[in-house]
Amino acid sequence: MTVRNRNPLFALVAAVGAALALPAMAQDTRAEQERQAQEQAAQARQDTAADASASGNDQSWASLDADGDGSISRTEAQAHAGLARIFDAADADKDGKLTPDEYRAYTASQQK
Repeated sequence: MTVRNRNPLFALVAAVGAALALPAMAQDTRAEQERQAQEQAAQARQDTAADASASGNDQSWASLDADGDGSISRTEAQAHAGLARIFDAADADKDGKLTPDEYRAYTASQQK
């Protein structure tokens, strides 16, 4: 085999290798997208569950948040006995307001 015959052969091998590699890369990308979508759905379910479970007794976070500022004050927490009990422990920055993020962090730490 001469040098002149080898060049097209190398090009053909490289082209076939690249063509065979494309479906494998596409599967990796698709699997990564599916994994991210599942993580986002799980986070959305967790956020919804945290908002619902924050209140218990069929009360939502919004129904406890009487002034509508997005956080629950110590006074607002008195409407729910369980939340009133854990308020000080869950209020991470000790500002007298419990945010949804503080509540989620508290519940996550309690589940460990």
